[in-house]
Amino acid sequence: MLLIRTLYADMYTEELITLSKAIDIQMESAAEEIKALLAYPDEELISIIKEVGFKCDLCARCCTQEFNDHVFLLDEDLKAIRETDPDAIEPAPYYELCDQHGNFYVSGYALKTQKDGSCIFLHDKRCTIYDRRPFICRLYPYMLHLEADEKGNIGWRQISGLDLHGCYHDDISDEECKTLAREIKNYEHAFLEQKVAFLEKARQHFEKNKLKHVQGVYDREMRKFNKGGKIKVFVFYSGAFEESSVGNNISL
Repeated sequence: MLLIRTLYADMYTEELITLSKAIDIQMESAAEEIKALLAYPDEELISIIKEVGFKCDLCARCCTQEFNDHVFLLDEDLKAIRETDPDAIEPAPYYELCDQHGNFYVSGYALKTQKDGSCIFLHDKRCTIYDRRPFICRLYPYMLHLEADEKGNIGWRQISGLDLHGCYHDDISDEECKTLAREIKNYEHAFLEQKVAFLEKARQHFEKNKLKHVQGVYDREMRKFNKGGKIKVFVFYSGAFEESSVGNNISL
């Protein structure tokens, strides 16, 4: 059984449900968001990009955990990063599932960070893979996904870190705004599609191997991990799971 927070009639509710039902709920939610994403007016997103007018001032704050949690990698990002430095990745945090044997499952990889919390590819406030940087880095600070605010109200989030770094109200051409809007939608669509593919693969894997998500095991193993222990994480990539061992927040 799995305790999950679900959105129903615009209100969050908690219920104890089976893994299969939990996956169905999440897949349905992702499908609905994809539909809403594709229906989101391009003109509205273009107008927001135009108004924000973000311009990088090379402060590099967006490349640190002080301002951003982690850099999630789409499958196409991962291919380029592995060609550059295969040791620069680790399972993305916030593992979605944990089976009865203590194995975790997550929908993708993330970039590692340095001891000070900055991106592994950041040196002297400059990105060393700028021409090959991940998709999300190219679009930052723009985004387009549904997110709950501090009051639990669900709405679109289009900007991250507004007024916290960089310069704003720069003049951006109409053509650049249109290109950004198209690429933002493409990224969010790809992210949701990867999530759906992960959930479907997880369902098949758990059914085939007679596994089940156990929240108590999840909590127990995370307590061990937070005290310096190791955990096994199966990371979804290109339609399959790759096994990784993680300890002390460093992928081994």
